[in-house]
Amino acid sequence: MTAPVDESCVLVDGPWTHRFVSANGTRFHVVEAGSGPLVLFLHGFPEFWWAWHHQLRLVSEAGFRAVAVDLRGYGASDKPPRGYDGYTMAGDVAGLIRALGERSAVLVGAGYGGTIAWTTASFHPTLVRRLVVMSAAHPLRLRAALASDPRGQLTASLPLLRFQVPRFEHLLTRDNATLVGEYLRRWAGPAWQRTADFDDYEQCCRDAMRIPQAAFCAMETYRWAVRSVLRPHGYRFVKLLQQPITSPTLHLHGALDSAVLPRTAQGSGRYVIARYEWQLLDGIGHFPHLEAPDFVAGEILRWAKD
Repeated sequence: MTAPVDESCVLVDGPWTHRFVSANGTRFHVVEAGSGPLVLFLHGFPEFWWAWHHQLRLVSEAGFRAVAVDLRGYGASDKPPRGYDGYTMAGDVAGLIRALGERSAVLVGAGYGGTIAWTTASFHPTLVRRLVVMSAAHPLRLRAALASDPRGQLTASLPLLRFQVPRFEHLLTRDNATLVGEYLRRWAGPAWQRTADFDDYEQCCRDAMRIPQAAFCAMETYRWAVRSVLRPHGYRFVKLLQQPITSPTLHLHGALDSAVLPRTAQGSGRYVIARYEWQLLDGIGHFPHLEAPDFVAGEILRWAKD
């Protein structure tokens, strides 16, 4: 019999404070360290706020207010049955910046969190002072690559397309969420996979995904992305995303990323009219923030201070 998991498994102690913040009609679990200008961190799939535990410490020690959030549906944040569309997720981030008492933030996102970061910078430009994205193509660039590169990006995205299957969340959490570990191994760089740090992280993510309703909510974000293609609100979403990004943008991408291919991500700069910097990271997979944590923290600080 598998032991039940509750939200306490993500309340990890450290040099930070756990609290709950209401924004956009939802209660979010945030983890905060330091004081100064706000740097807000958005995790990807199949992660939770712990994805940023290295950067929280390093960025806060450098004179910033570092805040990592459990996205809607993840970790200890609320898990409403709806609200996993791109509009609402970007509205969550905008609401969080305001609820934290700030006028703007340096926004940092990885994987699906990077997709939300791109969207927030497009829909709410005055709130995003600077943007740091890793392991995520601009949503319009990803959309184009899925159509134009069937042997490349479409094939790489097949695991996520399986999420369209009804009740797939039950497969995701079966056997103590073994499938979560398989996704992490499939997308991570080989050097990190061989470390004890990877094993610990895999267990944390598997536990967090077994919190009741978390797996369903994680699936819903990807289901909306596919369902919306043929619906009017999806068309409007794409039209809104055509607004160019006016926040200076640092784009980091692992050369070995097999989830979002480097050639897919590399074309994202065309959607940014502010300063844009692209860096391809040798030997790194889909999780640069964990595979090269000190380097990533240094680049975030360089961009935030510039």
